[in-house]
Amino acid sequence: MRDTDYAYAVARIRANELRLLTKADLDSLISARTIKDSLRALGDKGWENDNINENNFESMLSKELEKTWILIKESAPDPLMFNMLLYKNDFHNLKVAIKSALLQKDFPQYYLHPNTIDIDEIINNIKEKKFDKLPELLRDTAKEAYEVLMQTGDGQLCDIIIDKATLESIIKAGKDSNDEFLKGLAELMCATADIKAAYRACKTKKNLEFIKRTLAACDTLDIDDMAKAAVAGEHDFIEYISHTKYSDAAQLLSSSTSAFEKWCDDEIIKYIQSAKMTAFGISPLIAYILARETEIKAVRIILSGKHNNLPQETIRERLREMYV
Repeated sequence: MRDTDYAYAVARIRANELRLLTKADLDSLISARTIKDSLRALGDKGWENDNINENNFESMLSKELEKTWILIKESAPDPLMFNMLLYKNDFHNLKVAIKSALLQKDFPQYYLHPNTIDIDEIINNIKEKKFDKLPELLRDTAKEAYEVLMQTGDGQLCDIIIDKATLESIIKAGKDSNDEFLKGLAELMCATADIKAAYRACKTKKNLEFIKRTLAACDTLDIDDMAKAAVAGEHDFIEYISHTKYSDAAQLLSSSTSAFEKWCDDEIIKYIQSAKMTAFGISPLIAYILARETEIKAVRIILSGKHNNLPQETIRERLREMYV
């Protein structure tokens, strides 16, 4: 597919970018006297807030995300190119389905939308242990994770099997796309997730076998060396990171885990900034989806913070960089 095939879609995205919340908009939401005032301000920005209050604002956020994907599917010449961004939801839903099946209890509130694989399809095949009936994306991972949890009862091990498969699927989708922007984004998503996982394992003193089982191979990190550094201790791990292209994260790791988590999210936003200057191709659409996801997360942080009476400065510290 040619970049020019996205001309119509990019034009629609550019028009919708004008409605994205700015830092000034977020500051106004934080400064608002009550959540009701914040919700009113969001309504003025086009957010659907009818019958929304401090106890049910999650439904508004879900609706905004749904609107984003409807726009993409209506505009993009090949909506399947965007599945890479939905795999995390598919694999999350697999986790929920496996644990629900083994506990013999339903948890409908934990399934995520949107997704590429029908949730009922996942639930029914897991319950009946028909792993071969699942789509190829989940098939092998579902069988391995189910059997591990059934045999060991180790929910953490089940999770890391699925988390690693998620990253491997994202990396594969990026490379298979033959699009340099998508390939670079997948690499960044995988690398930052690997660093997070390795650091958590380091802090909890996991063994080498566990850490290697956690990490997904990517081009910008040597996961074998990183795993060994994590086993050696926090100092060695941070030293290893300081000699990679992600050296900016090293200092943050030594000072604040929350600052590091913020850095990971901000790196994604910085990466997609280049799409602002692109007139054709898929990158402006990908950037818009991620911008909207970041925007929705920011609103969730603000509304949750206000609901819990957090100081304004505390809420501001938790916000990520915005696309606009």
